[in-house]
Order: sequence, then structure tokens, then C-alpha cells
Amino acid sequence: MFEKMLNQLGPWLQGEGPQNDIVISSRIRLARNISGFPFISKASETDRQRIEETVYKAIKNVHEKDDLFEVDLEPLTQQQRQMLVERQLISREIAENEGSRAVYIANDESYSIMVNEEDHLRMHALTSGLNLQKVWERINSLDNHLETYIPYAFSKELGYLTACPTNLGTGMRVSVMMHLPAVSISQEIDKVFRGLQKLNLAVRGIYGEGSQSLGEFYQISNQITLGRSETELIEQVQEIVERIVQYERKAREAILESDEEALLDKASRALGVLQTARTMSSEEAMHLLSKLRLAVNMGLMDFPGVKLINELLLYTQPAHLQQISDTELSASERDLARAQYLRKRLAKKNDFTNENE
Repeated sequence: MFEKMLNQLGPWLQGEGPQNDIVISSRIRLARNISGFPFISKASETDRQRIEETVYKAIKNVHEKDDLFEVDLEPLTQQQRQMLVERQLISREIAENEGSRAVYIANDESYSIMVNEEDHLRMHALTSGLNLQKVWERINSLDNHLETYIPYAFSKELGYLTACPTNLGTGMRVSVMMHLPAVSISQEIDKVFRGLQKLNLAVRGIYGEGSQSLGEFYQISNQITLGRSETELIEQVQEIVERIVQYERKAREAILESDEEALLDKASRALGVLQTARTMSSEEAMHLLSKLRLAVNMGLMDFPGVKLINELLLYTQPAHLQQISDTELSASERDLARAQYLRKRLAKKNDFTNENE
């Protein structure tokens, strides 16, 4: 399974879809619990096993079952679980938990269903670019099919009952991953974040809650679901993200007008380091690839495409590097392997030039 994954790039990193130069991916997650069982924090191991059995039987009856494969997380190594986190297929919480838990993953990695995470079920769909309607249709269809066979815990007053009160109601988390380097360069990013907080939108790192933002990559999502319909939540995030996209575009235009050569110089230096460095941390790789991604998307450099940059962002993550190496690596060994991987991938890409020259 993991070898197969290394040979394919998930749909959220394809560099396609609306606004894909700024919006890397769109994602919608639904939290559901099964009536008659305690929340996971109070569930026994027997409860957890019965929850898994209930979900398994339901998925067998869902017509999309042929597109899914089941992964038992318990016997996986820490590295293998972390690889699934890096591919946005499971959360860090379920990767670090203990006890019976599983994930069902679509063959094309366009959606997955986590069983026994914070809630009994957490299902999410994701795709490239700003395309919330597409992922909503995908995950809503799956949810409707599962609800035919699973008695969800539901209240007429509160909606879907969830372990965390902030997820009550629709149980929906709408999130968009964005690349905002120009806003960061203009030192306006804190202003954007303050505005989002006033609108009850959260800003997190590339791996969601609790993760650090690196390379000017951010996840923006709703914080509250109670009292709001699915359509309202999607429309709110869509509207705000479109505003941020325009804000980033204006910042990019201002940089072009004020100091295009400085930006090209930084990107060219970043590419040079990526092509020649002998050791490189994950954080440094993210920042260098971020500079390169900005210049390429602004048409300043001749490059095979943003999809390659997205691929490098993923495959230089710790678990992917170790899976490629087929061995466990220390932090210093990963830094060596990361630099080697980048040199190899970029070795034949020595003809990048300024398109405007």
C-alpha cells in the first residue's frame, strides 16, 4: 500500500482547479457519532471494536465500497502512520492514539473515513484549488449513504452530537489551504489573521490543529458549526477565501511593481540551494520551495510546473523520506536524505530562466 502511495500524488496536490496558484486545496470534514455508544473518550476497547464493526458493515453496503480500502492503524509503525498524516488522509490525533481504530481510504486518495478518532467517524474529502462545492458533493453523498445503515447520534435542537461542543450542529469543518507569501512579505499577515478571528475562522498550519505554519502555508477553517447550515458555512469560507486571494494578488502586483528583481533573485538563490545543498531541514526546504512557488506562479521563472513543487513539498516530509529510503532515519540523516532527494529531482532542471529576459 505505502509503495503504491509513493507512486501517486493525491488530488489536493495536483496544482489544478480555481485559484490554484494561491489555494492549494479545499477540504470538508464531517464528524459523526453512532447512537447507543459512548463518545470515544469514555468508550471501552469493546465499544471501540463494536463501533469499527458497525462502520465496516455499513461501508460494505455503500456502493462506493469498491473505491475504498481499509487500513488498520494499530499494527502500523509510527513512520507509516505519519506518512498518512503527511498525505492529509488521517489526523495527527488518530495517528498518536492507541486502541482499536481504522481508516478507509479512497484509491485515488480523494476522501477518507477515520474510525475512532475524537468522534466515532470523521470523514473528509479534499481536492486541488478552491473547489468547496466539489468536495461537499463528494462527502455529502458518502455521508447520506452511510446514514442509511448507521444510526447517527442526532438531536432536533442541537443537530449532530459530537465529542467537542464546537462541532455540534452540522459537524462540519470547511478548510482551505492557502499559500500567502506576498501578504507575509508585505507584513500584513497579522492583520489578515486578526480579521479572520473576528469572523470565527481559525488559522492553522499545514497539518491542521496544533501544527506550525511553515513556508507561508496556512489552513483557514470555520470554528463554529452550531446554528449554521452546511450551505452557510461553505458560502462564508468561500467568500472570505476569495477576499484573501484578492488581497494576496494585490500584494504580488505591488511586489512586481516595486522590486521584481529582488523577488527573482531570492527565488533563484532558493533554487540554487535546493539544487546543491548537502543537508537540509524540513523547515528550510519548505521556505525555499515557498519562494520558488511564488516566482513560478508569478511567471518570473521557467519551471516544469507548480505540481512538481507541490510534490517536492510532500516528499521531503520526514515520513515520506524514510519510506523512500526504506529505513528509519535520525533527524540528521533525514536532513542528508532530503538534500539528496532534492538534488536528484532537480538535477536535470538546470535551464530555469527568467521568462522576461
